[in-house]
Amino acid sequence: MNSVLKGSSFVLVHAPDMLVHTGTTQTTERIVNPASEYLEKLPNHLRSFNEAVSYMPNQVYIGAKTPDDMAAAGTTWYDKPLQNADRFGPLGEIMPQDEFYMLMQACDAFDLMRLEKDFANSVLLRFKQHPLVDEETLTLVSDGIELSEIERVVAKEGAEGIYHNDMLVGYVKKAHDIDVNLSAHVIFENLASKASCALALMHLTKVTGISKGSVDYVIDCSEEAVGDMNQRGGGNLAKAAAEIAGFSGASGADLRAFCAAPAHAVIHAAALVASGTYDHVVVAAGGSTAKLGMNGKDHVKKELPVMEDVIGGFAVLISKNDGISPEILSEFTGKHSVGSGSSPQAVITALVTDPLDKMDLKLSDIDKYSAEMQNPDLTKPAGAGDVPLANYKMIAALGVKRGELERTEINAFTDKHGMVGWAPTQGHIPSGIPYLGFARDAIMSGKITRSMIIGKGSLFLGRMTNLFDGVSFIVQKNSGKDSSSVSNNISEDTVRRLIAQSLRDLAKSMGAE
Repeated sequence: MNSVLKGSSFVLVHAPDMLVHTGTTQTTERIVNPASEYLEKLPNHLRSFNEAVSYMPNQVYIGAKTPDDMAAAGTTWYDKPLQNADRFGPLGEIMPQDEFYMLMQACDAFDLMRLEKDFANSVLLRFKQHPLVDEETLTLVSDGIELSEIERVVAKEGAEGIYHNDMLVGYVKKAHDIDVNLSAHVIFENLASKASCALALMHLTKVTGISKGSVDYVIDCSEEAVGDMNQRGGGNLAKAAAEIAGFSGASGADLRAFCAAPAHAVIHAAALVASGTYDHVVVAAGGSTAKLGMNGKDHVKKELPVMEDVIGGFAVLISKNDGISPEILSEFTGKHSVGSGSSPQAVITALVTDPLDKMDLKLSDIDKYSAEMQNPDLTKPAGAGDVPLANYKMIAALGVKRGELERTEINAFTDKHGMVGWAPTQGHIPSGIPYLGFARDAIMSGKITRSMIIGKGSLFLGRMTNLFDGVSFIVQKNSGKDSSSVSNNISEDTVRRLIAQSLRDLAKSMGAE
């Protein structure tokens, strides 16, 4: 029986000072060219929290606006701030940096992170008012310390400074004297990923209504591989974040596959539920501080705000079939295998048309495709173009090659079956998953019948192979029947055609004998 999509949550953290001090583009620039013009100009291109909240793609990410709203507003959005935008949306929130520091400290299990006392006291008042922060979380927050002690630890002990409004307000200490995997910088990255994942898990309980004790298993699919010199990617962020979110009955593990990891993780989770191993599995991920300001040089050069100033996070609940929620079709997934080839046509064939052929469906039978939903406001100034649009045009072009579309229909196909991108360039975050909240609502309301979620990744980043990577899965309207029946996934007409073809094949084979 197919598992179902019960709901999803999406969170962002506005992190301008983290961008400056921990984003890879900026930290590298300070080493290579510390007096660079870019670093000098950067502070003047940072957005305020209110500007980040009023940015339409961020509002779409938390479910307060839709992709259609974005498309109707034009082709750029940094210059069209929304009025009266709220930090909270139907699917999650945009958390300010100072409150996030409090959550990071709550996630610090080894007393490695401390905040300046006046800063901590002022932020704690607001942190206590957060609707999802409970007393147990508050007990994990440490008292603040003197600024002089923070300055000493940063200067003398190699700690990573924590900044807010360009002022030093705390530190994260290294966890080992010589292990680079436990350096202060890496510990900071890991705490940020854990905290943003935990925040998404908290919102998932609100969105879905599931009790925290009902979750059986959590799969973390973020980009941080936590560990030490003896096991650099040993994990386990899944259980670490689940602990903070109060999922006391959950076990879990980490899954890493670069940008394609979320789609891989959903397929794993759906299989675990469909097999009967667990009733409720959550796929979740925190964000990457390394990706903050990744294309900042291009944004500053073009006199734009540096819009890669948010950390992303999400959580997806996958449960036993309730006869109502959209089903995840475990039997009809797409995969880019070792021998698939790396050309665009080979990739789209493996991920899109191969599973559709198994279901006897055409490309147009998928109402909405979601693949690499990166916000073009961020990628176009950097010369990367409109990534989602490029994917839709490749799918449409393959439809022309297959005889399912006329060449003149390509633009109409992309408009109908595609969407504008809204996700931040956080690597794994845009990987098809951001549409799941909208997909569930659209399927439940009858606006669409099925959607395909596509995750793609570049394995060459690990320097172990030049292979491409990708998987896909289909979410479709619940049949309301016993999902063990083939008709749950394939129409009755298709079943009759398959039986007829089998009989013809059998007749041919008997004739040949």
